[in-house]
Amino acid sequence: MGVGVGGACAKGEGKVYAGNLNVAAKRARDIILGKLKLGEVVDWATTFSLWPVHLVTSCCGAEFAATWSPRFDAEQYGALPWISPRQTNFIIIEGTVTRKMACALRITYEQMAHPKFVIAMGACALDGGLFYNSYNVVKPWEIVPVDVYIAGCPPPPEALARAILDLRKKIREKKMASNWLREGWRGDVEYPMPKEDPCKWWQP
Repeated sequence: MGVGVGGACAKGEGKVYAGNLNVAAKRARDIILGKLKLGEVVDWATTFSLWPVHLVTSCCGAEFAATWSPRFDAEQYGALPWISPRQTNFIIIEGTVTRKMACALRITYEQMAHPKFVIAMGACALDGGLFYNSYNVVKPWEIVPVDVYIAGCPPPPEALARAILDLRKKIREKKMASNWLREGWRGDVEYPMPKEDPCKWWQP
């Protein structure tokens, strides 16, 4: 469909053709992220821009602190802890998640910037640890999608540093950041719907 600009179209001097702007924008985005290899730059930059917010519920918090101490210096991997969920894109779950803490975990995750990632640290975060059969324990993967699990009770700082390196590798190989820019969501993970609605969001 031709759309005239000023009096030019009326005089037959020129025409401007406007198509579906959403389709044109998507094509331009695919060209920029694909042919120009900007997607690789985005994934590379994301691996060096991991800002973790830590959810301390157990003794794994001490190992988390040691990971960023001068001895291990996890900041060299491009990860620096921060305090506000809205300025972070990476959460480390350190220990047991109870029913009450599950709501805090979900709210924190929802506030984080995209694309966002999750590491579950320690036996308590994997299956409840010593409290596996307790009535008030919730598995983190039932609340948020988890990218990397760390075994141990508690896992040493070296294990957390290795998990960060593994997460960086996944971001680069699976193109987590650039694919999110293309699609607007991460197709490599399934966002869980908690069975018991920890925050009472969708219960009447």
